[in-house]
Amino acid sequence: MKKRCCFYPPVMVVIVLISLCCWYPPAAAQDNMKSVDNSDFINPSRSPSVFHHDAHNEKAGITDCNTCHHVYKDGRLVKDESSEDRRCADCHDVKAVGNTPSLRRAFHLRCMGCHATTGRGPVMCGECHQK
Repeated sequence: MKKRCCFYPPVMVVIVLISLCCWYPPAAAQDNMKSVDNSDFINPSRSPSVFHHDAHNEKAGITDCNTCHHVYKDGRLVKDESSEDRRCADCHDVKAVGNTPSLRRAFHLRCMGCHATTGRGPVMCGECHQK
């Protein structure tokens, strides 16, 4: 008589659940985003910027991730490539390095620059950094 392993289905369920847990949080992280991550700053002088990722993009009509999540290689913007799977701090240090702006400057250039160019969205400190 052949002995069946009774642990096979539960083991497979656990493996699938672990795999989903490893994949899902990074993919859904921005869906639940309520503020910009400022954890890389040692003593931030202001609160994190209020930012509801999906609501912002819907209101602004942004459909391409690379509109905000850009990629540069050899000092040139790579069109149609996106960095949405990475944090801004993965490429931008707290201090500027060479031609790469500091993390703070990168946030301000990307966000306020777009707001100023389009004439839509906040540009004053307290409008984003709410207490």
